[in-house]
Amino acid sequence: MADSLIIEKPRAPKRPAARRSNFELYSWLFMRISGLALIILVLGHLLIMNILDGGVHRINWGFVAGRWASPFWQFWDLAMLWLAEIHGGNGLRTIIDDYARKDSTRFWLKILLYVSMALILAVGTMVIFTFDPEMPAS
Repeated sequence: MADSLIIEKPRAPKRPAARRSNFELYSWLFMRISGLALIILVLGHLLIMNILDGGVHRINWGFVAGRWASPFWQFWDLAMLWLAEIHGGNGLRTIIDDYARKDSTRFWLKILLYVSMALILAVGTMVIFTFDPEMPAS
């Protein structure tokens, strides 16, 4: 009787596990790290631009020119631009993946997102690096 209760092992070979990329893991990790970095960058930006030394009333061409004459502030604003754009774009990519029903809609929304991200990053980077502090305000 005990022999009739033994279940034999299946004879079919195991299917190998599918290899997946870790893109979503790295994307998730990037969102956490960039979010923390953006908190520091944005709070520092708000403190310097809006609170210290007279607040927003002192912001004019000369203030921006003096600020962007320093490589430190150029890097600060460039890091804030790139992190905010990629962080926001990654969030929108996730929303598109979650809510776009058709593959063609998802494809075109992502193309529109990536093109707009590239344009904003290119123009923003160009403005930061080609800003001429010697040019007089009009």
